Amino acid sequence: MGNREDLLAGAKRCLMEKGYGGTTARDVAAAAGTSLAAIGYHFRTTKTLLNEALIEAMAEWGEELGRALADDAAPDATPAQRFEAAWERIIDSFDRLRPLWAIQFELISQMDRVPELREAFATANRQARLGLAEIFHRLDPAVDEPAALTLGAFHQALLAGLATQWLVDPQATLSAKELTHALRTVAAGFRTGPS
Repeated sequence: MGNREDLLAGAKRCLMEKGYGGTTARDVAAAAGTSLAAIGYHFRTTKTLLNEALIEAMAEWGEELGRALADDAAPDATPAQRFEAAWERIIDSFDRLRPLWAIQFELISQMDRVPELREAFATANRQARLGLAEIFHRLDPAVDEPAALTLGAFHQALLAGLATQWLVDPQATLSAKELTHALRTVAAGFRTGPS
């Protein structure tokens, strides 16, 4: 790897260990085995490096999640069984990816002061929504992008909500089975309740 790639890898390690606010240029240079000057040469600022490293880490997580969710429950699984199996894998990933979730929530509070973060998160959110619609509904975003964005946003809301609950109290967070049951209950209320 070159200095640039070493710096990104070192920054990702530091982000996972120390968080966004706790990572210094010296931390990254030490983790990357490079000089402090290399950060300025390749990224101009430590903040630019950390932002790029975070975006890469989020993209890697998205790809990993996509691969995990592509392993469907079973060929003859019902939609509810596929939903539950997918959420089982997502919830299982929270423990391993706790630092990445914590960093995302740390940065949400700083978005008003860091416009490039808001833009990066907005772009990542859009891609995540399209990917989630494809995974959960086998909906090709190129065929019906508005529907994919809407359905993906629904799953993204579930994902962010469960991640928040898990960060606060992992033992009290809904299981995939409980989440599936809750969704069935809500859907049944729509069918039987007043319009």
